[in-house]
Amino acid sequence: MQNVSSSPSVLLVLSGKSSSEIEIAQSLKNNKNLKLPDSNSVISIFLQSLKMDNKPCDDDEDSFRTEVYMNSLSTVRFGRFLIWSPLLSSTHNLVSQNFGDLPIGTVCVADVQFNGRGLSKNVWESPKGCLLFSFTLQMEDGRVVPLVQYVVSLAVTEAINDVCHANGLPYLDVKIKWPNDLYLYGLKVGGILCTSTYRSKKFNISAGVGLNVDNEKPTTCLNAVLRGLTSVAFQLKREEILAAFFNRFEILFDIFLNQGFQALEELYYKTWLHSGQRVVIQEKDEGQSVENVVTIQGLTSSGYLLAIGEDSHLYELHPDGNSGGYKQMHYKCYLSGGGLMCSPSHMRSNM
Repeated sequence: MQNVSSSPSVLLVLSGKSSSEIEIAQSLKNNKNLKLPDSNSVISIFLQSLKMDNKPCDDDEDSFRTEVYMNSLSTVRFGRFLIWSPLLSSTHNLVSQNFGDLPIGTVCVADVQFNGRGLSKNVWESPKGCLLFSFTLQMEDGRVVPLVQYVVSLAVTEAINDVCHANGLPYLDVKIKWPNDLYLYGLKVGGILCTSTYRSKKFNISAGVGLNVDNEKPTTCLNAVLRGLTSVAFQLKREEILAAFFNRFEILFDIFLNQGFQALEELYYKTWLHSGQRVVIQEKDEGQSVENVVTIQGLTSSGYLLAIGEDSHLYELHPDGNSGGYKQMHYKCYLSGGGLMCSPSHMRSNM
């Protein structure tokens, strides 16, 4: 049994792509700026030498290899400053708690995470074999902040296939289950969580990703599926996927900021599970519960599901917590100036 009077120790290893990021790492180490929500944790900070990829811990071959990651990274902003830990309560909590002291684009990676965060404050416990990371970004337009999770999801699916393509492997058909889950052949293999705070006229966003790369439990993982598709003895590595993610995300994020999510919608809809999906919603009509079948058309401008009923009424569907269903906002439609206009009737109900 653990001695509750002893303070838990947390090991953090800092590294950077260039001399400027390495200087930031040195400053954080010297000033002991980094903190965790658990004030009782004793944080030990080390600097990672890219010339010698050895870490101040046991020689675990499953540990994240910083040099492999940095050599595969080609970004200008994202992922260039890295915090690695062999065991951490939550990568998301670390980057959120220290947002102001970290350069934008910082990524925190953990080999094992025992108190990770999921949707609706769910706890995500993640063993070895998962790619577990959180990173920081900033945005000014709050109207499109909810859409950034879709850019992150899309970048993950694209990164996986970028790595497969680079190594001559068959593509893995990872799909996006709206709003923030990743599925492979009907089984969940990952998830995305984005949170934000508003300070100094900017939204500080912490984006977290969990992806089953080499752990077959509790569902399946990328490498298990890959082994069934090819006889090539190749294993996807967390470091390569993470670098490919930032290489791809930086491009997609720039398109998103400059052209809007509309410029990414075609690619997004090719990757998600919901085009043409028919779902049942419930409405209250004079005190009676009435079920209607609606067909998902895409996303609304605010990032919710846009569906159309058999009566041509439009519906905005919201995620319904953990039930797998949706909450819906019913839209009354009318003709105006030759076009179809919609306004909400403020009816909400559970599926």
